[in-house]
Amino acid sequence: MRIYSLILFALLSLASCKKNEDDVPIAPVIAFKSISATEVEEFSASLNVTFTFEDNQGDIGYSDNDTYSLRVKDARLDEFDWYHIPPMTPDLQALHIKGEYTVQLNSLFMLGNGASESTTFTIQLMDRAGNWSNQITTPSVLITEVP
Repeated sequence: MRIYSLILFALLSLASCKKNEDDVPIAPVIAFKSISATEVEEFSASLNVTFTFEDNQGDIGYSDNDTYSLRVKDARLDEFDWYHIPPMTPDLQALHIKGEYTVQLNSLFMLGNGASESTTFTIQLMDRAGNWSNQITTPSVLITEVP
């Protein structure tokens, strides 16, 4: 009888160690990884921002190229620019996924009349269920006028 009690206690202890599903985030989680440059000439090259992502449901990205799920806000502007992200899981399966993604920001330009301006970019990702990730912000980027 004592052995059965010890086995039952051990099984109950192991079962209680299982991760509580309420602790699993529903929204994607992103983190800044890198930026291709912190100084660029206006109208010249694009800027690449790489971030890591993790999503417990795997519902990041859309098959339809006209559906946008990544928004990027230049600190100098009021509105977001939107980007398409392709599905990150095969056949839109519900899988725990993690990886990295690089978004290419097209040629930057200056808004004022000075010789340079600096800005940052805030990025946020939405999954197919409509859950928004945390926001990340890039380091400052200096945009200089073309000589």
